Amino acid sequence: MSEHLKAHKEGTLYFCTLTVVGWADVFTRKRNAEVIIESLAYCQKAKGLELFAYVLMPSHLHLIGRVQEGRLSDVLRDFKSFTAKRLLELIANESGESRREWLMRLFREAAEGTNQNKELMFWQKTNHPIEITHEAMYDQKVSYMHTNPVEEGLVTLPEHYAWSSAHPNSPLRMFEE
Repeated sequence: MSEHLKAHKEGTLYFCTLTVVGWADVFTRKRNAEVIIESLAYCQKAKGLELFAYVLMPSHLHLIGRVQEGRLSDVLRDFKSFTAKRLLELIANESGESRREWLMRLFREAAEGTNQNKELMFWQKTNHPIEITHEAMYDQKVSYMHTNPVEEGLVTLPEHYAWSSAHPNSPLRMFEE
């Protein structure tokens, strides 16, 4: 991936979007969403991820975050690798997944012609990092993220969406300066 598509500046705040291939809505399943939340919590604890805001939508994850040591792109690479393996395993082996065949075909087709993903590809390649350069930009991105579930008709108020830092009982702690 080219350098301009990576969150590579140490200590810099980025808005990133991680999207499932084909925009497949795999996070409508609670167990799949929990894998993402648990993995983000691990990255906070073990990899120094400072998470300022997030929202996990049915097909993608928006977050604002940084790491003080190393590169956010490296943390996100490891996060995507781990979660892809775990979620592909869950989807392939879950008897209750009614869309298993369709999803696995989608993941196989996405991997065709790629060097990195031999058989299956879960995440799109880029994280679409945008460097947060000033407070107004930060506020705009947080507002965008938190109203995303409302705009999509999933809830009527941002704080009602369980998989978001807008929710008062968010399972993830947010970094505060």
